[in-house]
This record gives sequence, C-alpha cells and structure tokens, in this order.
Amino acid sequence: MISKPRVLAIIPARGGSKGLPRKNVLPLGGKPLIAWTVEAALQASCIDHVILSSDDVEIMTTAEEYGCDVPFRRPAELASDTTSTVDVVSHALQGHPGFDYLALLQPTSPLRTAAHIDAAFSLMQSHHSKSVVSVCQVQKSPLWMYHIDASQTLVPVIPKGTQVTRRQDLPDAFLLNGAIYFIAVRAFLEERSFLLPDTLGFVMEDDASCDIDSAADLMRAQAILDSAQQQETLTSNSADAVEI
Repeated sequence: MISKPRVLAIIPARGGSKGLPRKNVLPLGGKPLIAWTVEAALQASCIDHVILSSDDVEIMTTAEEYGCDVPFRRPAELASDTTSTVDVVSHALQGHPGFDYLALLQPTSPLRTAAHIDAAFSLMQSHHSKSVVSVCQVQKSPLWMYHIDASQTLVPVIPKGTQVTRRQDLPDAFLLNGAIYFIAVRAFLEERSFLLPDTLGFVMEDDASCDIDSAADLMRAQAILDSAQQQETLTSNSADAVEI
C-alpha cells in the first residue's frame, strides 16, 4: 500500500509591509486578508499541516483565530526587507521534520482557493515532478518589450532574432503570480529554490491571481468578490424564478 505523501503548508507574513502598511490584517470581504489563505490551506485536502511564519503579534493572533498553527515567532533578523523567502522557509522547516512536500502560500493572494491548491498538487504528482508553481497568462508579451539605454535607444528585452511583428504570431507567455509554490522538501533543501529544471506551471485565472501589494490591488480584489457575489445572487434568483 502506497502511503499518502505528507505536506506542510507555510504561510509567510511579516508585519513590516511598506507599500500597504498592515496589509496582512486589512479587511477584505468581511475578514482579514490573511484569513483567506489560512482557510484555503486548511480546506485543501492535500495539505496535512498549516503553520504561520511571522514576526508580528497581531498577525499571529489573527491567524490563530482562523485555525492556523503558530508554533513560533519569527526572529527579527528574518523579518527585514532584504530577508529571502528561502531563508524564511528554511527556518520554518527546522522545527517540522517528517514532511515530504512543502507548500508556500503567500497571504497576498487571497483569491487562490483550496481547489487551486489541490489541483496544483495533483498536477505535480501526476507528472512525477518535484515542484510546481502557479502562473497566470500575461496580456502583453515580453517579445514586444524594450529597455531604454543611456542614449535613449530602445533595446529589446528578448534578444534580436526572436522578435514577432504580428500579434497573432505571439506565443503565450506566463508570469509567476505568487499564489502557490509546491516542492519536495529534499529538493528544496538541496537546491534552496522553488524553481527547478523540471518545475511545472499551474495556470490560474487572472482574477484568482490578484496579488495585494497596494491599496488599488485591495480594491480590485474587493470588486472581484463583489462581482462574484452579485452573479451568485442573480443565478440564485433565476433558479427560484424557474421553480416558481
């Protein structure tokens, strides 16, 4: 009998956000921003344990209120603007041995759901890959992007020889959306990275990929939630009318 792999979810949430102060506990759809990620992680069937890594007491208390395990307070030296995510995850793993995979779930991706998490893990397992990260399709291709050098000359981001002149000929391009990172624990410890040569891309919808870095992002997320609620109400009313 093949045993189910054990998966640890780590939610990193420091208190020192500069772009949108206190963003991890700001309200969205009637609950703190971080609650969306905690609830999605707890509801995902592939995840066995969910922990928070934070230096902030308010964030820690809020996460606990929504059912997240908060086994430690992150040291100050791992909560600066220059601290790498790899170091934060490595610190969290030290006290949690025995897991086969880890999931990094950033609280700034509130519209990522348990279904997304389970589907990403299933994709990785079905392809026998060691890692998968979530992406979304970009609207503007990097093949049409340029740097401007010191002489104000346009320099292609993609080297010459690969330029495309017709929009119809542009290949699809994808961007890491920051919502989901899965990796085998052993591979993470060896490579100290979430991106490996065989990393898979799990494609998410544009709205679900909403990443909260500014007040405008928070307003967009709220608008998406409001629109979904309105659509659900209209659908429910239509169903009631048919029954009548």
